[in-house]
Amino acid sequence: MNLPNKLTLLRVVLVPVFIAFMTVNTLWANIVGLIVFIIASLTDMLDGKIARARNLVSTFGKFADPLADKMLTTAAFLVFMQKDIIGAWPVFIILVREFAVSGIRLAAAAEGEVIAASFWGKFKTVTQMISIIAGIILMCIPAIPHTALITAILVWICVFFTVVSGVEYVAKNWKLMKLN
Repeated sequence: MNLPNKLTLLRVVLVPVFIAFMTVNTLWANIVGLIVFIIASLTDMLDGKIARARNLVSTFGKFADPLADKMLTTAAFLVFMQKDIIGAWPVFIILVREFAVSGIRLAAAAEGEVIAASFWGKFKTVTQMISIIAGIILMCIPAIPHTALITAILVWICVFFTVVSGVEYVAKNWKLMKLN
């Protein structure tokens, strides 16, 4: 297994660690959760750069990397929902997009194709990670007023880019949807 794929698997392993710390309602646990999330987010950036620079792009990486991203960001949004920072709607919209894109990827795989992440898909992931990091930082600084509102606004910005990237995936891969 190459280094980029190991970094992807590390991100998967870090997801339950992140959840464990974020569900403890103390400042130190939120700070540790933030650090774990940042490390996991950095593995996303590093695995792609290393894979392209060393010509280690693999079918496993094209499949597992977006899946690991979805696991990490979904975990964070569910934590935000559990803590009443955001409601169910943004999480629902994000999950619908993720299921749809995963379905498209499965349809492509059935046809022998692998769909790599697009620009908008990557941009969506980056905006999600930045808003999550900002939201956790805001949780750690209770002196800032309206932290839940600020985080919710950031999440809704992510929802916009999530929808944009989802529409792009469907439009580009409509031919894989055999409706007859």
